[in-house]
Amino acid sequence: MGNRNKTASVSFVLLGLFSNSRHPEFLISIVLLTYVAAVSGNATLITLILLEPQLHTPMYVLLSQLSLMDLTLTLSTVTKMAADFFSGTRQISKVGCGTQMFFYLTLGAAESVLLTLMAYDRYVAICNPLRYCTLMSPRVCLLMVAMTWVGSSLASLSHTIYVMHFPTCGSIEIQHFFCEVMAFLKLCCEDTSVYEKVVLITGTVLLLIPFSLILASYALIFLTVFHMNSPKGRNKALATCSSHLTVVSLYFGPAMVIYMTPSSTLSPELDRHLFVLDTVITPLLNPLIYSLRNKEVVRALKKALGRQLVSK
Repeated sequence: MGNRNKTASVSFVLLGLFSNSRHPEFLISIVLLTYVAAVSGNATLITLILLEPQLHTPMYVLLSQLSLMDLTLTLSTVTKMAADFFSGTRQISKVGCGTQMFFYLTLGAAESVLLTLMAYDRYVAICNPLRYCTLMSPRVCLLMVAMTWVGSSLASLSHTIYVMHFPTCGSIEIQHFFCEVMAFLKLCCEDTSVYEKVVLITGTVLLLIPFSLILASYALIFLTVFHMNSPKGRNKALATCSSHLTVVSLYFGPAMVIYMTPSSTLSPELDRHLFVLDTVITPLLNPLIYSLRNKEVVRALKKALGRQLVSK
């Protein structure tokens, strides 16, 4: 297209999640209640792990980072959607769009790596307990966390800069509730089919490799667990592993459908609903899964609540 057809505006319009719904107020109320619960749950878990010395172990350090990622993901996407719904504006600047895109890509990649590290932590703790203090020392754990954040941020920054350099023309309406990469590419003037294939391949690699490593870790873990002589130790190991596997399923399930399926085969409505699972439902369930099925977290929570009651 010629330059005269290119979008002159530097802002876009987010159509939101319930643009075609007959009862958007009811649906947005459910999303907001879930949003508040997700933010509260993750913030509570992070605070609990920071304040309780008994939770200052590699497993809980990694768990606190998972909660931080979920918290940031929810705040960077759903907050804007809620504000747009109540204000009625739905506009987002190009800088704001790029910022949302950067945060989502960073947190998505970082969470995939972190879940793999959590599986590795459980593998070392159960299969090589005598070497655990060496292989998962506090220094090693912090180094893993730092590399996860830095690596994901740099990769996401390069993708965001490349996507945002595409000129847009015609419609400025993004069929999503936040600036998602594939939704934004539909507004571009240039042919982005090659880059869309790159995104599909990259997403597949970033999902399949960690998922395969997690499955391999748990295959070895289960072999070790089933050979344990202590029923108590076996049950404790299985309880911890089942919590993590549930979280892995919640994350990788929707992500694989989104990024390993060609965009043309998914309707915009289904695509948005899958992202709701990723940005709202999963961040809500993760702290509940780890809190309700982990005796150490429950014990630390009761202890913290007890201190609050005594202080009053």
